[in-house]
Amino acid sequence: MMLEVQDIFKLYWQEYQKKHPMTPKQYKAMMSIVNCRTASLGEHVDECEECGYTQISYNSCRNRHCPKCQSFLKAKWIDARKEELLPVPYFHVVFTIPEELNMLTYQNQEKVYKILFEAVAGTLLELTADPKYLGAQIGFTNILHTWGQNLMYHPHLHCVVPSGGLTPEGKFKTGKKKFFIPVKVLSRKFRGKFLAMLRKAYDNNELSFYGSILEYSYDHCFQDFLDRLYRKEWVVYCKEPFNGPGAVIEYLGRYTHRVCISNNRILNIDGGNVTFKWKDYRDGKIKVMTITAEEFIRRFLMHILPTGLMKIRYYGLLSNRNRGTKLKHCQQLAGYKNRKAQFKELHAVEIIKILTGKDVSLCPCCKTSRLRTIRTIAKGVSPPLVA
Repeated sequence: MMLEVQDIFKLYWQEYQKKHPMTPKQYKAMMSIVNCRTASLGEHVDECEECGYTQISYNSCRNRHCPKCQSFLKAKWIDARKEELLPVPYFHVVFTIPEELNMLTYQNQEKVYKILFEAVAGTLLELTADPKYLGAQIGFTNILHTWGQNLMYHPHLHCVVPSGGLTPEGKFKTGKKKFFIPVKVLSRKFRGKFLAMLRKAYDNNELSFYGSILEYSYDHCFQDFLDRLYRKEWVVYCKEPFNGPGAVIEYLGRYTHRVCISNNRILNIDGGNVTFKWKDYRDGKIKVMTITAEEFIRRFLMHILPTGLMKIRYYGLLSNRNRGTKLKHCQQLAGYKNRKAQFKELHAVEIIKILTGKDVSLCPCCKTSRLRTIRTIAKGVSPPLVA
């Protein structure tokens, strides 16, 4: 049986809570994962119309940090993106902030994540509009991740960038097969925008400083901090181009609905320790790490996002105001007939059948008749798994 994050939380959350205060959003996420697909979240009873077989199904928590609840949402999201492609090369670009900013970012997540999104979007929109590089408005997707493979705090944005878009003259333009903006140009433009926005947030008293970074509350210390960051080269890198627009969507799905660790990476839970696989990007090797359950929970909870924060955002041609107009116009100019989303009007049972080939409405006993719901029990009616 596969070990899960849920198992770790069930065994150790109470002990962890005694030693470590949690924010309301962290506690809520943890309890959602602990109670996912248990009686405490409600259930429904299905009965076969022919043979009378009954089965009980427990509800999912649907929390965006739960490893068990992402597959279905990911499939629907991927399907919807099929209508937004262009016949141009696509590139995966990653923007990372220096580790010196980690503590400030963690203490000011909503504000600094907003700055990160805006700095990256401004960088890409400005440089792609420059005729020196492309000279067109593009449509791109940015996805926030806050972790590294070892579960440590590592905020960065994954961006899927097309090499083509709409020129100011209203024409469709395709760029090069190789990435069309030098990464050093991207890096320095991004660094300048990010630090300028950070300085503005400081001047507007929108940042807080505690503990080891309390000194940054003094203006001269904060400016010295910014000066050191200006002198540092920031990491931006571009991966190999995708093999056609269709491959973009499948690749995106690997990033959009990912949580900091998937259940299949957990190898063992024993004696208060957790062992899991991780990829060390310094040498590209898969390694095994063992840490205490307490440390595992601490690292996991660092990646619980602020309530309401959108971790996937769309810009340019993919923004809400342009998706139905400029993007469609580009597709028409390019003569591109993209794939239509097929899940829009389908029931969850039909979607699951397409994805897995399994008809979950078919009775597993007689295998001829259908299951129908005869009773539902709402959330909270059954006693919760945890207090």
